[in-house]
Amino acid sequence: MSNSPTGPTSTTGSSTSSASEVEIVACGALAGHIRDIAARRGWPVTVRPLPARLHNRPEKIPEYTERTVATAQASGSRAVVAYADCGTYGALDKFDRLPGLHCYDLFAGPDQIADLLAEEPGTYLLTDYLVRTFDRTVLASLGLDRHPELWNDYFGHYRRLVWLAQEPTPELATAAERISNLFGLPLTCINTGLGRLESALAELLTDAADMSSVGPPSHLVSSVGPRSQTARTIGVTGGESRD
Repeated sequence: MSNSPTGPTSTTGSSTSSASEVEIVACGALAGHIRDIAARRGWPVTVRPLPARLHNRPEKIPEYTERTVATAQASGSRAVVAYADCGTYGALDKFDRLPGLHCYDLFAGPDQIADLLAEEPGTYLLTDYLVRTFDRTVLASLGLDRHPELWNDYFGHYRRLVWLAQEPTPELATAAERISNLFGLPLTCINTGLGRLESALAELLTDAADMSSVGPPSHLVSSVGPRSQTARTIGVTGGESRD
């Protein structure tokens, strides 16, 4: 996934939205995937990413979202919100938004996430974005780069890591193993693909505007099979740690 820009990105070849466009106010951790999906599908949308660091302050997500939606509407565009609930306790429900409690649901599905947490409540979930940006979005944002002695306060109750891999690469696998070693915990990879996110986006856009070109996803990723077929242990080291 490419890094998300801080400004709006149009998939129609122009950085300026038009009144005919739908604007997607997106979580910064999803924006790269959304931009790639929209470009591939030819959807006439503009992606407006919000800072991914807001996940550390979820109470601020509604404020940022409302302001960005208002900006989109002022330009004559229809706005949809590419967030799940994400710790906002229903505050985003007044917008047309993605389903689910959090982005993990959009990748692996709520049933599989619930099963993973029921199987081991001390599960720390990773996505491609978190694997790629762990030092910045987790360590630095929590101050652990300056105060490593606080590690166990944040992560001491975790017992395993599960990487929900959307587009795994050898480089990401190496980075995920490094994070696993930081935790001293076993790491399991589940190849989720992007099919569920793409399907949810298509439904959201279809509901939000008369976009007959959206329709059902042209090819839902089929790699999200039974967990017994998709889960594999990448590396195992005994220990504890992490959120």
